[in-house]
Amino acid sequence: QMTIPLALVALISAFGSSFQYGYNVSVINSPAPYMQDFYNQTYLDRTGVPMNSGFQTLLWSLTVSMFPLGGFFGSLLVWPMVNNCGRKGTLLINNLFSISAAILMGTSELAKTFEAIILSRFIMGIYAGLASNVVPMFLGEMSPRNLRGAIGIVPQLFITIGILAAQILGLNSILGNAEGWPVLLGLTGIPSLIQLLTLPFFPESPRYLLLQKGNEEQARRALQRLRGWDDVDDEIEEMFQEGQSEKEEGQFSVLSLCTFRGLRWQLISIIVMMMGQQLSGVNGVFYYADRIFESAGVDSNSIQYVTVSIGAINVIMTLLAVFIVESLGRRVLLLAGFVLCCASCAVLTLALNLQATVSWMSYLSIGCVIVYIIGHAVGPSPVPSVMITEMFLQSSRPAAFMVGGSVHWLSNFTVGLVFLYMEAGLGPYSFLIFCAICLATALYIFFIVPETKNKTFMEINRIMAKRNKVEIQENKEELKDFCAVPGGLGGRTTSSSSQL
Repeated sequence: QMTIPLALVALISAFGSSFQYGYNVSVINSPAPYMQDFYNQTYLDRTGVPMNSGFQTLLWSLTVSMFPLGGFFGSLLVWPMVNNCGRKGTLLINNLFSISAAILMGTSELAKTFEAIILSRFIMGIYAGLASNVVPMFLGEMSPRNLRGAIGIVPQLFITIGILAAQILGLNSILGNAEGWPVLLGLTGIPSLIQLLTLPFFPESPRYLLLQKGNEEQARRALQRLRGWDDVDDEIEEMFQEGQSEKEEGQFSVLSLCTFRGLRWQLISIIVMMMGQQLSGVNGVFYYADRIFESAGVDSNSIQYVTVSIGAINVIMTLLAVFIVESLGRRVLLLAGFVLCCASCAVLTLALNLQATVSWMSYLSIGCVIVYIIGHAVGPSPVPSVMITEMFLQSSRPAAFMVGGSVHWLSNFTVGLVFLYMEAGLGPYSFLIFCAICLATALYIFFIVPETKNKTFMEINRIMAKRNKVEIQENKEELKDFCAVPGGLGGRTTSSSSQL
């Protein structure tokens, strides 16, 4: 069941880390014109000549794209940091990035330096790259298996709350104006301060303590505190089994993970899911949303309120996913989400093309945007990081998060870079590309990705071992029992010399 320490540790790590990732994704959208004025003014004061438009576009693209680029570098730090500093330790150290970036952004106007903003966007990206991988790993390792999906979606819920908070605070009447934007950017340091002051009072991941530090006593104490009862022998036993099963492998590096046959399908699956998540056009839909509403006759002053309401839908649907992921399972949410996104991209292409000739098409395109956001919030956004936690065992999980995170951020960066050109060349037809990507991802999930709901890490590992045509060295009786259970994936187990 859900205990108070488990709930608190989930809230503190998600608010302190994931919330800021979401906040920084959308914080520069509203005050963009005022920030560009500041760039111009600063340049004029320094050189005596106004900035030309090409240089201004370059500086602004850098301001936007430094964040996902930093995220990619942050992902590369995941493996060394979580293995050496632990999950909780990494989150605590990570706050230093966020606080230093917040100070730089908050004081950039006083210091008359736009370079500080661009640099701090990169630092904030490193922070988000670490946070977006470490929080799901930390919470996934702490949760009992019947709550793993629900707690695993909490980080994504806080990302959407962060996006919404940035949209609300970024309203012209609040901080999205010429005076308020440095405060708007600097506020991001506050959740980090809260996390720095509170997280040390909570335990480290019991799996990390037992399997990587070899400290059974500490692991047992951490588990007892998280579960709220003293008898945690079963879970300790299950961790020992997991440790035993992967003793021969040692800690996986990214290279050994990519070449290891026993984890081939797990690795391909997380790469497909992470690419599908980012290349499915979610950034494009958000980018287009303002224009779609404008063409439907929404007053330009009201558009920012419409954007806020879309942010609110995003939060509500992600919250719904927290409650239904354990009953419906991961696969259903992923498939339903990608199919909804695929259908809405197809209809949106049609609606945008006919908008000029058919008056009610603009309302259809608004409907498509809303359906798309609902679809993405239920499956493609929150579930892939839950699946990384579940499809890998302790020794390979950090490397898997590093690969998944790098794919996530590189894809995010690519969409940011390419979408404007795609949109200029293809117009509304660019959504057909997203439609095809959603369809391909849904088909892959349908045929390859197993359901992982309410299974132990070892059970999931056995299902995937059949996919990889390798045999796990362990108690054969146990394996027979498992194969007799309905729902164990069918298919020939080919005995092979490679072991998991």
